Amino acid sequence: MKFLAQMDEMMSVNIDTDSTFAILLEAQNRGHEIFYYLPSDLNFDFTAKKLSAVVKKIRLKNQKGNHCEILETKEQDLTKFDVILVRQDPPFDMNYITSTYLLEKIKDQVLILNNPSEIRNCPEKIFISDFPDLTPPTLVTSSLKQIRTFQDEHENIILKPLYFCGGEGVTLIKNGDSNLGSIFEMMMKTYASPIIAQKFLPEISNGDKRILLVDGVAVGGISRIAQAGEVRANLHVSGNVAQKLELSKRDQEICNRIGGELKKRGLFFVGIDVIGDYLTEINVTSPTCIPEVNRLNGGRIEEVVVEKIEESIKSHVSC
Repeated sequence: MKFLAQMDEMMSVNIDTDSTFAILLEAQNRGHEIFYYLPSDLNFDFTAKKLSAVVKKIRLKNQKGNHCEILETKEQDLTKFDVILVRQDPPFDMNYITSTYLLEKIKDQVLILNNPSEIRNCPEKIFISDFPDLTPPTLVTSSLKQIRTFQDEHENIILKPLYFCGGEGVTLIKNGDSNLGSIFEMMMKTYASPIIAQKFLPEISNGDKRILLVDGVAVGGISRIAQAGEVRANLHVSGNVAQKLELSKRDQEICNRIGGELKKRGLFFVGIDVIGDYLTEINVTSPTCIPEVNRLNGGRIEEVVVEKIEESIKSHVSC
């Protein structure tokens, strides 16, 4: 089979932490051909109704500094592949949204994971609103007045940009902090979109849980522990560490509640964030942490991912 990834530049990835690399390497080891292209290399011909891209055929090696060999580069019709994996990182901006519009044109001709229509319909920090009983009090707004009212009710709150990732811009505003107005103005100018206000959960001191789901089923997770004085637990933040996670009864309840909806929408590979007993994000663009979960739990989640992709390709072809 031919596995094609729409992703950021493969030559620049950190193979110790990159989930796309792990998935494609597993596909290669199972005998599949692997390819990738950059979102900026997409081309859609209206007359021919043809979506193509400058595609690189590659061979991967689990060897730092020498992990990717490009075997061939040429413009190719994307319907000639068996599966397209949408794996580029946010920001979830108009460039990202445009790629979902273009991929949507061929989704009946080739299996695309995750479903581009649902990537667009399920922004990661808004999608949790479909499950309000699982989430902490949360507000999306462009109004400082609304945020002040929200803080009056919930005291310590978190502000974060709506369409970015990796903990960028995440800020703790404590009750009575006189900097709220200036921080709000800075975020509105920097991100030019509404922002999220969320009740601060002190359970973050016990870790921000990242749980991976494949085809609607939880397959593993880790607990990301922030260094002292840091409110963001994202692993790329210096000093933060990952710890082994045994899913609690509440974690499993959350996964069971959302799993059917993920499967129905074609959101095949998803990473959710859970703090304490609350679902805080549903990551549908390019969820990470396969290598970290593997190292701490001794599994190989990429095997589960590729096996399920193989099954999905066969089902898609038969349909």
